[in-house]
This record gives sequence, structure tokens and C-alpha cells, in this order.
Amino acid sequence: MERPPAVRARGITKSFGEVIALDEVDLDVTSGQVHGLVGPNGAGKTTLLGLLLGLAVADSGRLEILGTTVGRTLSVPDGVAGFVDGPGLYPSLTARQNLAALALLRRYDDGPTADVEHALEQVGLTEVADDRVRGFSLGMRQRLGLAAALLTTPRLLILDEPANGLDPAGKRHVHRVISGLAANGTAVVLSSHRMDDLAALCSEVTILATGRVVFTGPLSKLAAESGELDYRLVTSDPAAAHRLASETPGLRVVHDSEPGQRVEADIVVRGPVQALDELVVRLVQAGVAPRELGPVVTPLEAAFLALTGTEAAPAETDQENSR
Repeated sequence: MERPPAVRARGITKSFGEVIALDEVDLDVTSGQVHGLVGPNGAGKTTLLGLLLGLAVADSGRLEILGTTVGRTLSVPDGVAGFVDGPGLYPSLTARQNLAALALLRRYDDGPTADVEHALEQVGLTEVADDRVRGFSLGMRQRLGLAAALLTTPRLLILDEPANGLDPAGKRHVHRVISGLAANGTAVVLSSHRMDDLAALCSEVTILATGRVVFTGPLSKLAAESGELDYRLVTSDPAAAHRLASETPGLRVVHDSEPGQRVEADIVVRGPVQALDELVVRLVQAGVAPRELGPVVTPLEAAFLALTGTEAAPAETDQENSR
């Protein structure tokens, strides 16, 4: 059974003065899908997310959200939730009080208590529920923002850099929540500079550059179009691995020790996946144990660099702001 579209955008254009933020953008997001939104700074991601949340209106084009055509007013249908540029929270209130206040604003007839506790549990903030938000790290604020969105039982969830400041435990909580929502039919639009998060969560991705769509489609198609990639190879016998890699048709050793120096523990080879498979077979037949083999740059990041002509933003590694 084909799932209905949660977002259907055609020819969306948005300008701020002489700056064109979005230029004839098309976007399709299906219910039950996690759709990644990627692009360098200034590509138009934040503007597009704002349109989906009803924080701005397009100058031209047609936008349908959850089956409703969005007009020229700042509004979206019920069932849309999320945040852009970080969640809005009351710093003087505790995490539980923030969610309770939001639940009351939603006029829940049966009381918000159970929903608040469940949302806190989902994002892993139960133990700090009575701490004031002003003392929260960036990662904790991101998780609380996700909990706030969950109170609405969204059918379309918009998330802007939700993994900012997250430690491994927080990241697992967020990934579990997002995957669970998608499995239950919620459409998720996820904007991030973290290619590992996008690769782990998204079935499709849209890449923006200077306000235009330069790619949209399944990750598998993007990987197929990436062509030859560089792979880091670590084995039990580096010298033999270098020789076998050099002899494997379709492969080139692109990084190795300088002449006269000892062979390092790892080498970098370039070639298609089929050639990599052949190399692994040759290594095993020669009694050389492959200990690590993986792309230096993921297919998604390689495509990002090629299609946008920019350098990818570094992944967040700020442990000081994590909890």
C-alpha cells in the first residue's frame, strides 16, 4: 500500500530583498519516511524548514502539507511539530514545567501529566526533569525540544540539527525516537551537517546549493552516483596488502609511506566496490587478515562535496556541552 505524501512542494521561491533564498524548489516527503535536508551554510535549508513549520510563507509556488494546501498566511495544519534554529524554551522553568506549560497551551482535556512523563522518558531526560533548563547543556536542550514536539503526536516532524551537542547516549535516544516515529507513519524532515546521522536515519535526501535542489532521491542512488571512493585499509601485513592492492585491477594506491620509509599500518586505495571485493578475496587467499576497510569519506559526503563545490562542515565533537 502506497503511503500518502506528507509534503509536496512545487516551484517554491522565497526571497529576502535581493537575496534569493529558495529558487524553484521541489520537495516530496512521504509519510513514514525520514528525509534528509543537506546543504552548505546559506543554501536555503533554514528558510525551507521555516516554510514547513508555518514561520514564513513562500513568494511563489505551491506547498501542500499533510494534504492541505498552505496559502499566504503563517499557518500549517494540525499535526506539524518541530523546531528550527534550536528549540524555544523557558530557562527559568524545569524540563517538566516546560513541557507541562506547553501541554496546557494545547488544551489537553485529559490532563498533560502522562504525556509529559512519557515524552521525558522517550528522550532520556527523566532523571533531570526537575532541573532548571538554564543549566542544561546544548544536547539536553535539543532533547527537550524533541520531547516538546512529541507532545503533539506529530504526523510531520521538522528537526534542525537535532544531534547538536549530543553525547553517544543522547544520540542513541534521539535516533531511537526518530526511527520509531517513522516506523509508525510519521514523516520526518531532518536537516543536519552530520553525514553519519543522515546516512543512519534517512531513506531519501535532498541536497540544496544556493537555494536550488541539486539532488533529491534515495541514498542508494546517491551512493551509486558517487563513483570511485577512497577506502582506508588496515591489515595484519601492510607490505603484502600494498602489493596485492597494486596488483588488483581497477584499484590504485593513493596514499602510502614515502619511499625509503617503512610501510605504515594502513593504506588508502581508490576504486569501485567490485575492485574492493576482489582485493578482500586476494587478501584472504594470501593469508592476510583485513582488520578495517571503510570509506575515508562516506558516499553522502562525497556527493555533497561534488554537487555543492564546498567542504563539508566538521562533525560536532564538543563533549563539554554534552550530557
